[in-house]
Amino acid sequence: MSIQGLLLPASILLPLAMALFCLSRNFRAKVPFLIVIAPLPALLAAVFAPDGTVVFFPPPFRLSLVLDRPGAILLGGAALLWSAAGAYTASYMGREPSAPRFAVWWLLTLAGSLGLFIVGDVANFYLLFTLASLAAFGLIVHEQTERAHRASRVYVVLALLGEAFLLLAFVMLAASHPDANPLIRDVVATLPASPMRNGIVALLVLGFALKMGLVPLHVWLPLAHPAAPMPASAVLSGVVVKAGVIGLIRFLPFDAGLPFWGPVLMTLGLITAYYGVAVGITQTRAKTILAYSTVSQMGLIAVLLGVGLATADAGSTNLVAYYAVHHTLVKGALFLAVGILAATGGPRLRPVFLLTAILALSLGGMPLTSGALAKLATKPMLGYGFLSLAMALAGAGSTLLMLHFLITVAGDMKRDPGSRAPLGQIGPWLVVALASLVIPWSLYPGLTGEPLTSLLTPEALWKVTWPMLLGGVAMLIVRRLPWLSGSIPEGDIVVLAEAGEPAVRRVVTGITLADDHLRRWSTAGLWLIGLVVLFGATLMLQN
Repeated sequence: MSIQGLLLPASILLPLAMALFCLSRNFRAKVPFLIVIAPLPALLAAVFAPDGTVVFFPPPFRLSLVLDRPGAILLGGAALLWSAAGAYTASYMGREPSAPRFAVWWLLTLAGSLGLFIVGDVANFYLLFTLASLAAFGLIVHEQTERAHRASRVYVVLALLGEAFLLLAFVMLAASHPDANPLIRDVVATLPASPMRNGIVALLVLGFALKMGLVPLHVWLPLAHPAAPMPASAVLSGVVVKAGVIGLIRFLPFDAGLPFWGPVLMTLGLITAYYGVAVGITQTRAKTILAYSTVSQMGLIAVLLGVGLATADAGSTNLVAYYAVHHTLVKGALFLAVGILAATGGPRLRPVFLLTAILALSLGGMPLTSGALAKLATKPMLGYGFLSLAMALAGAGSTLLMLHFLITVAGDMKRDPGSRAPLGQIGPWLVVALASLVIPWSLYPGLTGEPLTSLLTPEALWKVTWPMLLGGVAMLIVRRLPWLSGSIPEGDIVVLAEAGEPAVRRVVTGITLADDHLRRWSTAGLWLIGLVVLFGATLMLQN
């Protein structure tokens, strides 16, 4: 096995080994300062391992690792964010007594989420997906506040529901294969001809859409992200939601296409994109606004996946991964920036806020940023009809939401001229921020076949500028509607369900009492006689 090949298993084994070594008290005390190195094998694999690298482990392990282009793009961006957020954590938490516990959950979530980008067999994909999902519970509940406990309860219930959907789908996928643990590519190749195709795809979409946060399965995001510590929010929004993206890329047959399910994903994605903006502009906390922005952005990615599935375009997965890694880096940097801005004052505040504004507006497609590149790269997939216009208007919505975020975070900033964020937090944030601006430029020519100069043409600049201008006009209108602020609580649907719980209980109690009453023979007899009379009268009237 080559050195590049060794990097793939090391991407999973190193963080797992570090978590295991936390059984040692001495190592456990140091691990918060060491988690920065855990994603480095994955980062090196994404950069140096050639496309198509495959590693097989014989029985009893039955582990298959595969690195293709979409996996490498997502792996590299995720590993970079995990490493930078790990360095941020060392400064953010310092030597808090709870930091080692947080680091263990961090390492387990890291191992699962990075492993999903490279695993090639069904059983281990499910195990790593479960590991990433359940370990993230520890990141969300870490601060032990009432908000954190509520968010973690909602999260874990939905996570288990998603895993149940996926377990059923994987069992149905593997049922027709002689191997107890088939390769993902083998089961996907037989999916279009399977008699259980629609049932399997429905379960896959439900399971992965829940992890991505597509409406109405999005409710864990706006609860979990604000409740988690700042670096955990960054990786939850930047990386963990991408487990759903890589799942759809891996398990849907983009080569053969599915004409019915492609439009389903597109419709679900558009609803999610607009819903995230509509609810996000009513929020009053910066991290909650970013969470709803993630909901909206995952909707846009779902639309791209749907287009690729409807047109049987296997190459679309590369562009989806490109769009997703843009979101990974930008959103991770924005969550870290909230912490930087909250601790910074005086003249140092202006450059920090300026860079934060560039990152935020990048999500709306600000020219020459990664957001503009991602939108221009995926524009040919959408054509020039209704779908292209709908996505452009969603970009205007992203601009509107990010302007609302910037206004909100500006109101939360410190005015103390002497305050400054620690260098241990500023450095990692700058790394992610600069990577979000630079890496998409380096990937663009190879993925699109277009030279970088094509991005500077007036036509290309106008394509990404007019939605931003429209979003700015929309912001002026929203600012004149003060009643919008706080009108929808965090978690939206969950809060409505909780508010309606007493009424539901009263209805259930009434049904139970009515059932007990009807079970009595005299009452049942009277009802039966009444029904017979009514039936007879109906027949007589018809005659």
